[in-house]
Amino acid sequence: MHLRTAFCAASALALFAGAAFAQTTVTIATVNNGDMIRMQGLTSDFTDANPDITLEWVTLEENVLRQRVTQDIAANGGQFDVMTIGMYETPIWAAQDWLVPLDDLGAEYDVDDILPAMRAGLSYEDTLYAAPFYGESSMVMYRTDLMEAAGLEMPEAPTWEFIGEAARAMTDKEGEIYGICLRGKAGWGENMAFITTVANSFGARWFDEDWTPQLDTPEWGAAINFYNDLMTDAGPPGAATNGFNENLALFQQGKCGMWIDATVAASFVTNPTDSTVADSVGFALAPDTGVGKRANWLWAWALAVPSGSDATDAAKKFVSWATSKEYLALVAENEGWANVPPGSRTSLYENPEYQKVPFAEMTLNSINAADPNNPTVDPVPYVGIQYVAIPEWAGIGTSAGQEFSAMLAGQQTPEEALANAQALVADEMEAAGY
Repeated sequence: MHLRTAFCAASALALFAGAAFAQTTVTIATVNNGDMIRMQGLTSDFTDANPDITLEWVTLEENVLRQRVTQDIAANGGQFDVMTIGMYETPIWAAQDWLVPLDDLGAEYDVDDILPAMRAGLSYEDTLYAAPFYGESSMVMYRTDLMEAAGLEMPEAPTWEFIGEAARAMTDKEGEIYGICLRGKAGWGENMAFITTVANSFGARWFDEDWTPQLDTPEWGAAINFYNDLMTDAGPPGAATNGFNENLALFQQGKCGMWIDATVAASFVTNPTDSTVADSVGFALAPDTGVGKRANWLWAWALAVPSGSDATDAAKKFVSWATSKEYLALVAENEGWANVPPGSRTSLYENPEYQKVPFAEMTLNSINAADPNNPTVDPVPYVGIQYVAIPEWAGIGTSAGQEFSAMLAGQQTPEEALANAQALVADEMEAAGY
C-alpha cells in the first residue's frame, strides 16, 4: 500500500514537472538591421522570466524577409510565430484575417503611449495588429567636417538644390569620399521607398485619382533625372546594389558626405564603436523643392502574430516584451539612451535623458512631418508616402525598382527607365482591374 502511494505520488510529481517545464517554441522572422540584432542579444531577459518559452530566430536581408513572410502568411504556412512586418502589410493582411489582433496586451503595456502616427499605421478598423519595435521617418545625415571644408552650412530644412551643390562640393573620388550615398538596390522597400519620396518632393505621384499611372509626367522626369545625375556626379561606385545596410557601412567608414535614409540609422552613425565619423555627424530634415512636400517617409518595423501560428499566447507575450517601455529601459541600461529603438513611444520623447540624444528631436520632427493620408502635392486615391497601400504595390514597386536600378548601373537612360516602368505599372493595374 505504501509502495503504491509512493509510486502514485512520484508519478504525479513527474507529470507536474513535465507540465511546468513543457517548452513552447516561438519562431521569429526578423530583418538583419542593427536594432533587431541587438534585441537578440538581450532576450535572456525574456527567457529567464519565461523558462517555458524557447525562441528561434530567422534573421534575413530585407528583400528576402519580405518575400518569405509574404509567401508563408498567404499560404497559412505556420512557419513563423512572430513576423517582422511594416505599415504596408499590416492593414492589408489584417483585412484578410491573416493576423492575430493585439488588443489584449494588458493595461501595463500602455498601448495609448504608442506614437499616434505609428499606432494608426499598424491598425485596421481601430484595432492594433502589429506592435512597433521602432518607428522612423527619413532625414539627412551629413559630415559636419566635410560640409565645413566645402565652405557650406547645412540648413535645418534644406532644398534638393542645396543638397546637390553640397554633394558635388564634398566629393573627392580619388580620396574615395563621395558627396552622397543613396539607395539603389532594387526592391519596393529598398530603392523605391527612397525614390518615391524624391518623386513626392518634386510634385509627382504614382497615380491620378482615376488610378492612371503617372510615371510619364514631367514631375517624375525631373525627379528621376535629378536623382540619376546626382548619383552619377557624387555617388559611390556600384550604387545600384546599395541598400540601407550597404550605405550605412559606407557612411560609418567615412566614405559618404551625406546620406538620406531612415532616422533609425542615427544611433549607428554616431556610435563610436561602429562609426569612424561618430563625432562629426549632423542632422537635417529631408529635402524639398519648394512645392509643399519633403522627401521623408513614415515607417515602422513592427512585430505581428500570424493567424497560422500554433503558439499564439507565447508569441504575444514575446511581442509585448520586445515593444514595451521596459524593453526601452533595458536597452538604455545596457547600451545607453542613444541606442534605444526610436520612434515608437511618446514617453521616450518626454524622457529628459533621451531628450539629450543629439538626433532625438530631429527624428520626432521628421516623423511628425510625414502625412501618409496626404503624401503628394496633387490629390491621389491611395494612402502611403514611400509606398502605395494596395496589394499590387509589392509587385509593381519591385518591378519599377529593377528599372531604376538598371538606370543607375548605366544600362538605360532615365527616360527609358520611366517609359518601361510606366508600361509595366499600367499593365499590372489593368490586369488587377483598376
